[in-house]
Amino acid sequence: MEKPRLIASDVDGTLLTPLEEVAPRTAAVVTRAVDDGVPVILVTGRPPRWIPPVAEATGLTGYAVCANGAVLYDIGADRVVDVHGLLDPVQLTDLAEALDHALPGCTLASERIGTKAVDDDLPNFVIEAEYYNPWDDGEGFVVPRAEVLGHPAVKLLVSHRKMTSDEMAVAARSVLGDSVHITFSTGGGLIEISSPGITKASGLAEVAQRLDVTADETISFGDMPNDLPMLTWAGHGVAVANAHPTVLEAADEITASNAEHGVAQVLERWF
Repeated sequence: MEKPRLIASDVDGTLLTPLEEVAPRTAAVVTRAVDDGVPVILVTGRPPRWIPPVAEATGLTGYAVCANGAVLYDIGADRVVDVHGLLDPVQLTDLAEALDHALPGCTLASERIGTKAVDDDLPNFVIEAEYYNPWDDGEGFVVPRAEVLGHPAVKLLVSHRKMTSDEMAVAARSVLGDSVHITFSTGGGLIEISSPGITKASGLAEVAQRLDVTADETISFGDMPNDLPMLTWAGHGVAVANAHPTVLEAADEITASNAEHGVAQVLERWF
C-alpha cells in the first residue's frame, strides 16, 4: 500500500515482544510515524487500565480502542471518551444460563468501565471464585456469580480449564449464534463475549471517522481472532508470523513474528 495515514496495532502478541515489552526498534518507528503526523492507535482487548504502561513505552498520548472495540480511551487525558454495547444484567444472566449448557463447568468474569483507566469507585473486573485466568496475573475481585452478572459490563469473559479457546468458541456459537460477538485473544481456555457488532473494527472505524481517515488509508496489525474484524476492515491488514491460523489466512500480508519486531519491519518502509 501507499504510505498509511493511520496505523492501528494490537498489543499483546503483536506490538509487544514475547516478554511483553516494547522493543526499542518498535518504539523508535512508532515515534517517527507520530512525528510525521500519522497517528498510531492501540487497538486491544485490554481494558483502559492496562494501557498506560504500553503508552509510556511507546510515547503515545492519543486514542486507544479497548475491550475489543467497546471502549474508546484518551490516553493523554486519562479519560474514557465513549462506550458502546454495554451488556445489561438481564442479557448477562441469559448468556450465563446458555453457556452453562454449552460449556459445563465454565466460570465467568465481567469487565466494567468507569470514566478513567482506574476508577476507585468501581470494581472494574469481577470474577467467580473458580475463574481461570490464562495470564495468571492475579487480577479480579472475587464475588458471587450474581454480582458478576448484576451490573452492566463491556464484555463477559468465560473460562474453562479443560478446553481450548477454539473449542469453547465453537460450543458457545452453537447456542448463542450471532446474538452476541464471540471471540478470543488467547488459546488458553478463555473466550470474550461482547454485544453484537462490537469489534475492534467498529472501534477503529470510530477513531478513523474522528480523524477524517478512511479504511483504505489505514494499516492494521494483529495476531488473534479478535483482530480479524480490524484486519479485514483496514485497507491493509498485516498478521505477525506467530498469529492464529485464521488470522494468517485472512491477512493481506504476513510479517515477521513479534519476537522479530514484525510491526517495526513493516512500518520502516515509510518511517
